[in-house]
Amino acid sequence: MKRFYYITSIFLVLALFAQAQNQGQAPRMSRGGDRNRSQTENNRSGLPELSVRAQNLNEQLTRDIGNARWMRTIIRELDLTKEKNAPLYYPVQEVNGTVNFFTKMFQLISEGKIGVYKYLADYESFEDDNLLPFKELLENFNVYYEEVPAGGGQPARYVINASDIPSGEVKSFYVKESWYFDQNNSLYDVKTLAVCPIAFVLSDIGEQRMPMFWAKYEDVLPYIKSDYIMTSNLNNAKRYTIDDYFRHRMFEGEIVKTENLMNLAMQQMYQDPDTMKIEQQKIETQLQSFNDSLWIKPDTTAVLSKKEAKAAAKNTRDTKKESGVSTEKKSVKKESTKQPKAKPEKAAAKSAPTRSIRR
Repeated sequence: MKRFYYITSIFLVLALFAQAQNQGQAPRMSRGGDRNRSQTENNRSGLPELSVRAQNLNEQLTRDIGNARWMRTIIRELDLTKEKNAPLYYPVQEVNGTVNFFTKMFQLISEGKIGVYKYLADYESFEDDNLLPFKELLENFNVYYEEVPAGGGQPARYVINASDIPSGEVKSFYVKESWYFDQNNSLYDVKTLAVCPIAFVLSDIGEQRMPMFWAKYEDVLPYIKSDYIMTSNLNNAKRYTIDDYFRHRMFEGEIVKTENLMNLAMQQMYQDPDTMKIEQQKIETQLQSFNDSLWIKPDTTAVLSKKEAKAAAKNTRDTKKESGVSTEKKSVKKESTKQPKAKPEKAAAKSAPTRSIRR
C-alpha cells in the first residue's frame, strides 16, 4: 500500500513539472510568432528595419554644425529634366528592382520608417506639430489608395499600386543646405539638411507647381547609402549611391532662397530675371571666395610644379649648350684670321742667294 502511494506521488510530481515547463515555453512560442509576422511584413515591403548598429553609425556620420563660427543656409531648385539631375528622376517606373529617389521616399513614408513635414511657403518647420499624416498626403495629391483597417489598436494600412505613385509628376526638388566653417576642425564644407519634392500637376489653368513636403535628409540617409544609381550616359556602371550623389554635389541647381532677416525668396527680392541671375552668381562667388580667403596660398610665380621645373632646367641647359658652341666657333674663326698665311716653298727657294762656281 505504501508502495502504491509512493508511485502515485512520483507521477503527480512529474505531471506538475511537465505542466510548469509547458507554461514556461508558451511565451517563447509567442515571440517566435511575432518574429515570423515581422519577417513577413519586411518581405512584403522589401525595406528592412534599421539595426541598432546602423542607427549608431548614422548618428556618427551626422555632422553637427551647431558650433560653426560661420554658416550660410540656402535653398536650391534641382530641375530633374536636366542631364546632371536626371539620376534622381529615372527610372520613372520600377525596372529590375530599381526605383527613383522619390519612389524610394514614398515607400519609406508609406511604411512609417520616416516622417515628413508640411510645406509652408514662408519658412521650413521640422517640429512634431508640423508632421504630415500619410493619409493627408495621399488626399492632397489625389493618390488612389485602399485603406485596410488593423485590429488591436494598430493604425490602418494603406495599399497603393506602384502605377499610382506620382513618381513621374515629381520633376523638381528643393534642396536645403548649409555651407559652414568649423573652426575646431578647420573644415569648410556643405551639409544637406532637407529635401522637398515638387509635383507638376495638370489643372484647369494648366500645369501647376506643388511642393509636397519636407523630409530631413538625415532620416532618409540610412536607406539610400546602398542604392546605386547610374550617373552618366557614357558610363553605364553604377558606381555611386544616392548619398554619394548629394555628398559629392554631382547635381546642378539654382539658388532660389537664402536665409535672411526679411525671410524673402530671391524672386521676391529681385523681380527682374537678369538681376536675379546676377545675384545668384554673386552668392556662388561669395561661397567660393570665403573658402579661398581662409588659407594662405603660395606665390605662384615663385613656386613651380615639378614638370615646369624640369622643363625650365632643360631649356636652361639647351641654351647654355647652344651658346657654348657658338662662342667656340667665333674663337676659332678669330684665331684663323689672325694667323699669317704660309709662303710657298718654291718662292722661298727662288729668293735664296746662290753661290758661284767660277774661280
